[in-house]
Amino acid sequence: MSFFSLILKNPFRNKTRSALAIVGIAIGIATIVALGIITDGLKTSTEETLKAGGSDFSVVESNVSDMFLSKIDESYIEKIKSENGVEDAVGVLTAIQPIGGNPYFVLIGIDPNKLDISNIKITQGKAFSNGSAKEVIIGKVASEKLNKSIGDTLTLDQEKYKITGIFETGDLQQDGGAFLSLNNLQNIEDKPDKVTMIYVKIKKDANVDEVTKNIEDKYGSDVTTIASLEDLQSVDQGLNTIDTASWAISILAIVIGGIGVINTMIMSVFERTREIGVLKAVGWKNRRILGMILGESIVLTLVAGLVGSIMGVLAIQILLPLGMEGFIKPVYNSEVFIRGFLVALTVGLIGGFYPAYRASKLPPTEALRYE
Repeated sequence: MSFFSLILKNPFRNKTRSALAIVGIAIGIATIVALGIITDGLKTSTEETLKAGGSDFSVVESNVSDMFLSKIDESYIEKIKSENGVEDAVGVLTAIQPIGGNPYFVLIGIDPNKLDISNIKITQGKAFSNGSAKEVIIGKVASEKLNKSIGDTLTLDQEKYKITGIFETGDLQQDGGAFLSLNNLQNIEDKPDKVTMIYVKIKKDANVDEVTKNIEDKYGSDVTTIASLEDLQSVDQGLNTIDTASWAISILAIVIGGIGVINTMIMSVFERTREIGVLKAVGWKNRRILGMILGESIVLTLVAGLVGSIMGVLAIQILLPLGMEGFIKPVYNSEVFIRGFLVALTVGLIGGFYPAYRASKLPPTEALRYE
């Protein structure tokens, strides 16, 4: 039997032990993959929100732990609109309420005359009225999930709002939620004269870096500008926390998986002591023995990486209907799966090195006498 055939066959001699090792490692890989898919989905959705309607940048409250907790005084809308290079500035208030089976139903309050900045395409009906009229428009996704159509009502803060239109934006969070007048949402959320963020569109001949710098210089103690996801991560700790958690789980998977692989491979070496002695007696060098055991360890963990990746995707498909659907659109980025396999490979190298080294140092005469 060839060297590579041994590497592919030997890890699965004891099927029960191998299966337990694979499942243990796969659970860690599945967590990494699932969390990575959710994180990328959140980032994509957040970036779409930041660039709503093609706005060049957004303004949020300074030193806020989460963008959606931002509260800015409405007076800043006119202040920013008066800045050199600014073509338009629109304040929006966002809120999340449980509606129907969706615990993350997104509500967005905005002046109906400024709906175009949110890139809304009303496919049925018409926009809601400004002021205090109890009217909303809902996204296509929300319409289908709540089984609501034009003329029906949506209960918000124990009051019924008439649905006047159905819209599409291409943003899952918005299409799974509803728009209403800024004044109405301010009353619902008890946030008079407050907005969550301000969408800013600059003039064609203006430079976005210069405009944002001017705003930061003037109002930096109260508000900050966000022109990219990188800018957001510098002020929004939520995304940073998710990224940190993902790396922490990766390290934990390496430690726990490494221990599992060490145990599995040591037992394998122990059971094959006489066989290793025979291989050495027929001329196998230490480095070849080391390479064989290390290769077996890597094969085992790469199989676990494949199983874990599949488990991670399946976990997302199960979680979506249980509350995430309509709030997060999963993003299956190749980098997530590459990270999972790199963790599996690291586990294989770390967990397999000691058993491989121990096997390579076995004296052939003692190994042959072993029963």
